[in-house]
Amino acid sequence: MSLRPILLHPDPRLKKVCPPVSSITDDVRRLADDMLETMYHAPGVGLAAPQVGEMQRLFVMDCIKEENEAPRPMVLVNPEITWKSDDNSTYEEGCLSIPEHFADVTRPSRIRMRWLGLDGKTHEQEFDGLWATCAQHELDHLDGKLFIDHLGPIKRQLITRKMIKFKRDQARKT
Repeated sequence: MSLRPILLHPDPRLKKVCPPVSSITDDVRRLADDMLETMYHAPGVGLAAPQVGEMQRLFVMDCIKEENEAPRPMVLVNPEITWKSDDNSTYEEGCLSIPEHFADVTRPSRIRMRWLGLDGKTHEQEFDGLWATCAQHELDHLDGKLFIDHLGPIKRQLITRKMIKFKRDQARKT
């Protein structure tokens, strides 16, 4: 396992729709392991393949935040939402590709998702709370969307300008 660099907004790869993973291979398993290690190290609760420059429909997540609770890492390949609740929840979202920026985003409070696991089998599960928000946020990445795309144009432009300056400052330091 190894840490992978996380792409920062604005990067054109973050705006592309990812094609499906054709089969579960050792390369896909290695990517998933690297992504989990990168996500935990960042630290974050979710990470999508395009955020590490891999244009594949795959994301990882683990929304356990309690110190005394065992981690629950999940790898979702070719995920799709099969049901959304009518009721919504608003969470303050952030993103490893947009560090230090947060905003309230409203999404369905519960969803059911189907995906392919690393075991090659189809899985389906209902998520609520932070798990539902995270799964929807990561699925957005696979469709070329960022959480700031759910915001108004002025706030989105402000965050994008700050990220351009942040990236310029980071480049000067290296």
